[in-house]
Amino acid sequence: MFIPTDHVAADRYISEGYETVRGMSSRFAASVCAYLLRRQTALGITGHFAEIGTFEGRFFIAMALALEPGERALGIDLFDWPNDGVMDLFLSHCMRHGVEAGRHVALKRDSRTMMPDELRAALGPGDVRFFHIDGEHADESLAKDLALALPLMHPQGIIALDDMLHPAYPRLVETVHRWLAAHPEFCVMCIVDREDIVAAAKYLLCRRDAVALYEDDLMSRFEKNLFVLGGDFLDHVSVVLTPHPRLAEVD
Repeated sequence: MFIPTDHVAADRYISEGYETVRGMSSRFAASVCAYLLRRQTALGITGHFAEIGTFEGRFFIAMALALEPGERALGIDLFDWPNDGVMDLFLSHCMRHGVEAGRHVALKRDSRTMMPDELRAALGPGDVRFFHIDGEHADESLAKDLALALPLMHPQGIIALDDMLHPAYPRLVETVHRWLAAHPEFCVMCIVDREDIVAAAKYLLCRRDAVALYEDDLMSRFEKNLFVLGGDFLDHVSVVLTPHPRLAEVD
């Protein structure tokens, strides 16, 4: 499902080119996240995009196209699966879909061994306003990726975590809740479904004092995709967006 984001280049790619690039991220998730970049721009929030786990660039390209002049997109990946030709494919996809060479940078690195200053050096001046984490789905890896992202974030920026609630990684949310307990200034602002309410989702994290910048706007913009129960995190209820909002039927 594609929903316009009000950004011409990103909309064109998500609606026409998204599924020509191999990957598992959905057009719906890309629509929501690209729209949030557009929302940030309208609010005067500037900064870069960074991603761990770029693969061939399906989601990366959508986010890069939604950035403003002077902002850069950084992709970090081992680029070795299923073979060593993945980076070449990534670069060719970026070129084919209009992401200019000077607007993005790819690092063939293991994010777990990196330090924030290395990412700052690659991106140049400015904070990261949207950080997408889709690296190795293991407790230690996610914890290290969150630690890598945190010092780079704009105070009103968003950290997106992929494959939350995935049946193959049922304990990964424990890592997130442990991190949130250690950083109570953050919360899960929104849960974005991939394809359907039973599929894997993204958690969108931001500082609690920034929730109001996004929450009502998302519920209004994506009203037809709003799961009415929300996500109960005990101390707050997050927005839940899904292509086909529904409750379980009672027989």
